[in-house]
Amino acid sequence: MIKSANVDFYYSIGSRYSYLASTQIDALKTATGCHVEWHPINSARLISQREHNPFASKPSGQYEWNYRELDAQRWAKLYGVPYLEPRGRVQFDSELLARSCVVAKQFGKVAEYSHLLFAAMFQNSLTQIDERECIDRAEICGISTKDFQIALKAQETTNQLDEAIDRAINAGVFGVPTFIVNGELFWGNDRLILLRNYLYNDFNSSSCFSPLLNF
Repeated sequence: MIKSANVDFYYSIGSRYSYLASTQIDALKTATGCHVEWHPINSARLISQREHNPFASKPSGQYEWNYRELDAQRWAKLYGVPYLEPRGRVQFDSELLARSCVVAKQFGKVAEYSHLLFAAMFQNSLTQIDERECIDRAEICGISTKDFQIALKAQETTNQLDEAIDRAINAGVFGVPTFIVNGELFWGNDRLILLRNYLYNDFNSSSCFSPLLNF
C-alpha cells in the first residue's frame, strides 16, 4: 500500500522546465498517489533575493540560451507535448504572471489556471501575455473579471506572493521547478524520475518502482 505524500511544487510560468514538469504532474499523481501543492512564484525575484544569478556574466553551457531551447525541445518530444520557444517571441511581465497564479490559487483554481498560462507561453502562437490575456484565461476557469482584477491589485496578493518566495528560499529552493517532499528537495524537470523513485522506494520503503513508466 503506497502512502500518500504531500509534494510542494514551486514553479514560474516563464520557466521552460517548469512548463515541462507541469505536463507530468498528473502522471506523477496517478503513479504514486501523491498530492501536489502548486506554489507559483516569480523566479526572477527568487534569484535576485538569493544574490546569485547563474545567468549573469558568462554562464556555463547548460545555462546558454541556445542549448536550453534545444534541451527543452528534446524533453517536449519525449513527453509528447507541444513546445514553442518563447524567447524573442512573447513579451510578458513575470510579476504579473506570478500574481495572476496567486489569485487563481485564492479561488481554488491554481493548477487549472497555471496550465492555461503555460499553454499561452509555450503552446499558443502569442506575441504578448498581458493583463487582458490573464483575465481571459481566468474567465475560462470560472473566475469573474471583476473578482480577478480586484484580487490582482490587492495587497493580500502581494503578501501571499512575497511569503511564497520567502518560504521557497527558507526551504532551500534556488531555482524552478523545485519539488519538496518530506524535507527532500528535487530541482529540475529532469529530477522527476528521482522524485518518483523517492516516493516509491524511500518514502514508502517499497521496491515496486518502474523507472521508465511515464517518464
